[in-house]
Amino acid sequence: MMSRLSFPIPLLILLLLVAGCTLHAPQATEPPHPLPAAFLEGGGGDVLPGRWWETFGDPRLDALMAEAFTGNLDLAQAVARLDQLQALSRQAEAGRRPTLNVEGRAGREGSSSFGGDAVGTSYRLSLAAAFEVDLWNKIRSRRDAARLEEEASREEVAALYLRLSAQVADLYYLAVEQRAQLRLADSTIAAYLDALARVEDRYREGLVPALDVYQARQNLAAARARRPLPEAGAAQAEHALAVLLGRFPEAGLAGTVVELPTAPEAFAAGLPSELLARRPDVTAALLRLRASDARIGAAIAERFPSFNLLGTYGYSSTPFGGTDISGDFWSLLLQLAAPVLDGGRRRAEVERSRALFRENLARYHQAVLGAVREVEDALSAGRATEARIAFLAERQSAAEATLRLSTERYRQGLSDYLPVLTAQTLHFEAQSQLIAARRQLIADRITLARALGGDWMMNVPVVSVASEAKDFSS
Repeated sequence: MMSRLSFPIPLLILLLLVAGCTLHAPQATEPPHPLPAAFLEGGGGDVLPGRWWETFGDPRLDALMAEAFTGNLDLAQAVARLDQLQALSRQAEAGRRPTLNVEGRAGREGSSSFGGDAVGTSYRLSLAAAFEVDLWNKIRSRRDAARLEEEASREEVAALYLRLSAQVADLYYLAVEQRAQLRLADSTIAAYLDALARVEDRYREGLVPALDVYQARQNLAAARARRPLPEAGAAQAEHALAVLLGRFPEAGLAGTVVELPTAPEAFAAGLPSELLARRPDVTAALLRLRASDARIGAAIAERFPSFNLLGTYGYSSTPFGGTDISGDFWSLLLQLAAPVLDGGRRRAEVERSRALFRENLARYHQAVLGAVREVEDALSAGRATEARIAFLAERQSAAEATLRLSTERYRQGLSDYLPVLTAQTLHFEAQSQLIAARRQLIADRITLARALGGDWMMNVPVVSVASEAKDFSS
């Protein structure tokens, strides 16, 4: 039901005085309590630097990071979503301001009367203003929700920068590891070729049976069969890296480095309570939770009457009886719109908004728990990998000594060729596993850096990504 009426000035003053009344108190948006006082795994060490990948001192990795931050298409999409939410936020803010329109009308008409035919021109020009009195904070709640969604999207862009940096570094060192494995395979094949040549020489001299030759050839074939795996692994890592940079897959993107760097010490984890401020994904979840709370207020306010102030001022001229009637005109109205029957639609919207708040509350709590778990997992994995590297280094030394002694005993005729074959295989496996473990420790450090978050992402300009997206779309 809607009525339109002229209103006295005291009523207008009363509306302005009570404007801003709220029907919904903001709900608690705290993290799950109690937060742990400290991480189970400790995590003592150097403080995580801002641009953490620079601790590796690899200019090639630095260049790949810079390219990814300007060419990644996931970032381009995220920035475009941020632009959309910024526009929606401006739209919601505009709803709190008056609107002013220019309205015009012109026409020519003719009529017949006893006095003869009359032709005249009429026109009307006016300014029409409208303003909704936000009596129940409906418009402000919508504005707040849109602004919080915009801020959440900005945090999600930062989270994407963080995740992208980890992906680039992880793929880069995966490619380096695979090239190191490939170099190990080539050196192993060369060693097996040399061993086969020695066995064949001894066979031709009648010192060893033909079985030794076939066993040496078998070991060589097995080493050659292993070689395509790291070759394909390096290629696939570089292909994935190229896509992260916004390129088509290409070879040689990660350069020619074949030595893995020494992994830095585990970064200091700090306190779980400090972690929440460093994780943009957790902050984004909190902001979306607050946005859903603001929407509850807007949904509740929608069930109450709305008041609109309408004003018009203009000039008109109308022909009448051979003369023109012209002059100024104005109107000032208060429009009241109050819901009477809507089939329960508004009530259902309030219930939906409250259910959405509960969903986002659970999602926020889950994000907090997940952030703490990721740090714990990264610290635990790093500690376990460090221990594994120490044992694998011992195994490699033992395997190298075993290979040396078994080969010497075979040359002296003190044993058959089987111990040499076994020692060769175990020596190769020990070296390969040690390389893989060293790369895994680097991956653990990368995972820890990602889990700890930071604020360096806020200093990376997003304009370049947006411009790349515009160029791509054009």
